[in-house]
Amino acid sequence: QVQLVESGGGLVQAGGSLRLSCAASGRTFSTVSMGWFRQAPGKERELVARIGWSTGSTAYADFVRGRFTVSRDIAKNTAYLQMNSLKPEDTAVYYCAAVKTTNAGWDYWGQGTQVTVSS
Repeated sequence: QVQLVESGGGLVQAGGSLRLSCAASGRTFSTVSMGWFRQAPGKERELVARIGWSTGSTAYADFVRGRFTVSRDIAKNTAYLQMNSLKPEDTAVYYCAAVKTTNAGWDYWGQGTQVTVSS
């Protein structure tokens, strides 16, 4: 059974940085892309960034471009989200997800990690 486990969330002051990790486990784990999403209270879940697993190609939402960086370590089956210049509006639960095939829906989800940015 495939599991995604996020870590690295916490409380940080505005302007600070955090690095989230998403470790995938399971003998059948296979992915073409991993993504980071977030959901703030009262808002819908939104895509923050994604990375092609074999290509390393990346894509970002406009509201994080230039501040966040997504990366992966294939050997460790782990994706990362480096978050710099954090703003109070970045406060949310952050989730990672993985998709098995191209142009398909997200197959696996982590449990989420809370990121709180104080002003």
